[in-house]
Parts: sequence; C-alpha cells; structure tokens
Amino acid sequence: MVEPINLNRERKARAKAQAKAKGAQNRTLFGLKKTEKIVAEMEAARARRKLDQTKRED
Repeated sequence: MVEPINLNRERKARAKAQAKAKGAQNRTLFGLKKTEKIVAEMEAARARRKLDQTKRED
C-alpha cells in the first residue's frame, strides 16, 4: 500500500525549492552589492598605482 502524502507540505516544499533556485540565479546575474563593487574598484586602482610606481624606465 502506498503511503499518503500531505499535499500542503509538498506544495510548500516545491515553492521553497523554486525560490532557492531563483535566488541562486539572481546572485549570479546581479553579483556584488554596490559597496563591494566600490571596494573592489578601489583595490584594483591601488594595485595599478603600486605597479606603476615599481615600473622601471628603459
């Protein structure tokens, strides 16, 4: 005999899985927060400046 299932529980579990998948997709599409982007740009600029300072003129 087949075990009965709770349809409400299954519906909620399916909705939760879909929300989790959509969240993962949005994280890949939209990436970092604005402050994190600014910090990354500042670090890249600092690294470029440091590299330019150590260049040797030929």
